Amino acid sequence: MNRKCIYLLTGAAVVVALTGCKKMGPFASDYFTTDPTPLVVVGDQVPATITANVPQKFFKKKAEVTVTPYLVYGVDSTAVASQSYTFQGEKVKGNNPVINYKEGGTFSIPATFAYTPEMMDSELYLGFDVVHKGKSYVLPRVKVGEGVLATATLADASTVDPATAADKYQRIINDKVDADIMFLINKANIRSSELERDGGVKDLNETVKNASADSTKQIESLHISSFASPDGGVKLNTKLSENREKSTLDYVKENLEEEEISNYGELTSDFTPQDWEGFQKLVSQSNIQDKDLILSVLSMYKDPEQREKEIRNLSSVFDQLAEEILPQLRYSRITASINTIGRSDEQIQAQYKEDPSKLSVDELLYCATLTDDNNEKLDIYKTAAKQYPNDYRCFNNLGKAQFVAGDYDAAKANFEKAAQLAPTSNEAKMNLGLIKMLNKDYAGARESFGSAAGVEGLNDAMGVYYIKQGDYQTAVKAFGDTKTNNAALAQILVKDYSAANATLDAVKNPNGMTYYMKAIVAARTSNEQGVYANLRKAVQLDSSLKAKAAVDKEFTNYNVANL
Repeated sequence: MNRKCIYLLTGAAVVVALTGCKKMGPFASDYFTTDPTPLVVVGDQVPATITANVPQKFFKKKAEVTVTPYLVYGVDSTAVASQSYTFQGEKVKGNNPVINYKEGGTFSIPATFAYTPEMMDSELYLGFDVVHKGKSYVLPRVKVGEGVLATATLADASTVDPATAADKYQRIINDKVDADIMFLINKANIRSSELERDGGVKDLNETVKNASADSTKQIESLHISSFASPDGGVKLNTKLSENREKSTLDYVKENLEEEEISNYGELTSDFTPQDWEGFQKLVSQSNIQDKDLILSVLSMYKDPEQREKEIRNLSSVFDQLAEEILPQLRYSRITASINTIGRSDEQIQAQYKEDPSKLSVDELLYCATLTDDNNEKLDIYKTAAKQYPNDYRCFNNLGKAQFVAGDYDAAKANFEKAAQLAPTSNEAKMNLGLIKMLNKDYAGARESFGSAAGVEGLNDAMGVYYIKQGDYQTAVKAFGDTKTNNAALAQILVKDYSAANATLDAVKNPNGMTYYMKAIVAARTSNEQGVYANLRKAVQLDSSLKAKAAVDKEFTNYNVANL
């Protein structure tokens, strides 16, 4: 072999050697697509799927490449890594997905990051660690995404109104007191013995007299109902019961005049000729033989004359009816409706300032509802808890006021105290669920909410829970007709923008976030004027929203820097 030939062979060997040792080239950003773009917060996570289309003759046959997604954010470029995935060339002995050198290939990488607010302004990168023919090296990172749409994180458990344990205060408590005047058969005159009988009219008269003289009492009405027993025929009993009504009414009027009682409200009267309803009730409660037969007659016949005839035909029991049942149906009943008047709102508030120890627990709890100042509520509930340490409502409501004030540790302690005093208290259960949700204990929150059925405000709490789980359709159902920012957010997340606008318009006390969400709806429906008008109002009410809007991907297409 000549020297020239040797040189050619040597050069070819060098080329082959150099080619075989060449590193894999860098990945290009246009090899990748990211879904969604921008990234979107779901619950408390930022999920993404990155898909790669590797070109032909790129992926080395003997290379292993470990791909790691990184989300980079913040002034110090904090990088948070998701799970890594390894891919290999066709000549690598391993169990990883293979990318063919000649044909290229496609692979997908799922990524998930625990969301923090700084991630709104972020960039998604892929890092590449290569092992090739026993050597390790790192390829340049490639940017594959930018920004996180964090609208779902606007769901705020701290804005849910905790459940209030209701007071039972009633300024006006109505009580009805009655007494009966019994009559002899076919008689309508009132016997003196009936007027002096203990527990009868004499006691009723005394009650009415005392109520008339008591400034905390009000006689709302007096009513007389007079009756005749069903025996004797309709015509006779109509006249008889009417006369009993008249004699009783005359007696009541005479007594009121004698006692100089004029503040008795309305005096009314009526009569029932044949008290079949009372008859049926007394028979059904009695031990009379064949009472079922008597009751069957009543059900079979509706005509009063026919009823009386059929019952008189029951000769075996009629005498017992005449002795035990019928006399009880010959009477007039006088009913006094008397109101007990409690302290007025002004009197309760004045008493609280002067000496709260003279207020009942229900008056104290009611007093707290008379102010919109949460600091005043705190003071009142603290007083109530001190005076009535065994009433769970005081601690539950104190915890609510602390929750509204942002003192969640104190709120939790008082909710727990309420639950200890009343383990079945649904209000305390729901409120402890709110604390758990704030602490991202979603399983615990769900358990607490599940045992608090029927509590006012639970819909809002459950709606926020489902948003935090990323289950937006269920959140909408949970909110129902609730008109809150959180309810509107669920509607935004399911893209029901007209419903969201209607809900935001109906929020009772709109705040900066209400208008911020209105701006989001405007941005998603290409309403430029609405974006700027609502953002200006939002920032006016809450200046911190200006910085939020500046990095919010909802407003990428709008110049919000000069709000």
